[in-house]
Amino acid sequence: MLVHHVNCGTMRPFGGRLVDGEGSILSRATMVCHCLVIETDQGLVLVDTGIGLTDMLNPPGSLGRQFATTVRPVFDPAESMARQVVALGHKVEDVRHIVLTHLDLDHAGGLAEFPQAKVHVFAEELHAANNPTNALERARYRSVQWAHDPDWVTHRVGDGERWFGFEAVRELPGLPPEILMIPLAGHTRGHAGVAVHTGDRWLLHAGDAYFFHGEKDPVRPHCTPVLTFFQNRMDVLRSERLANQERLRELMRDHDSEVDMFSAHSVQEFRERTTHAVR
Repeated sequence: MLVHHVNCGTMRPFGGRLVDGEGSILSRATMVCHCLVIETDQGLVLVDTGIGLTDMLNPPGSLGRQFATTVRPVFDPAESMARQVVALGHKVEDVRHIVLTHLDLDHAGGLAEFPQAKVHVFAEELHAANNPTNALERARYRSVQWAHDPDWVTHRVGDGERWFGFEAVRELPGLPPEILMIPLAGHTRGHAGVAVHTGDRWLLHAGDAYFFHGEKDPVRPHCTPVLTFFQNRMDVLRSERLANQERLRELMRDHDSEVDMFSAHSVQEFRERTTHAVR
């Protein structure tokens, strides 16, 4: 099994800057959409799809003008998941499964480019996306991104087994047993992490469970003021989000040599993982 780390949407929001733990500037508020392309014997598996090719060719597309103005995506078609799958030597039809951390517009934007794929998501997340209960949920989900009626495969939180102390994980039908979904609710109601075993270590794509690399530091967790504000503004279950962040820090404290964890939008974490694919 071969795992590729790809950026499916550079974003440069107004305000703030990203710095490291010593205060050195890493970037002027640049964010990525960190996704995975996994080569398996059963075909390609994607973890998230980032911003879609259709929106990049015709901005702002389904993202809307408010998102485009405040988050400022680069809209580079070469960054779309569809183009990157082809650049890796595959066809879009080779994508058999998509595993979503959640259905926010910058994570599910490329779904329509892979209409033949089965799309795995927690049932709580799909219900929230199709039945938004407040202004935040109406703004973050774009039903047009799944208007093609994907082949949904829904999973229930609590329907699984233990993984490094996390109570509810799940093996996904049709996928290798090395790929698991891990409930990490908080940012959204059905938010998930995706764990991939690479032979000697686990990768954990934590989605938007945290945004800044310093938040997973078990000794001195820290985050920039801008990203702290943004996470507080966007979460729907704050106590669960904060509790899951603490559990992720415990995971790093106790199992750092066994688990390589990264979030969806950290530039530093993405740069540390783009120079190689993991067998």
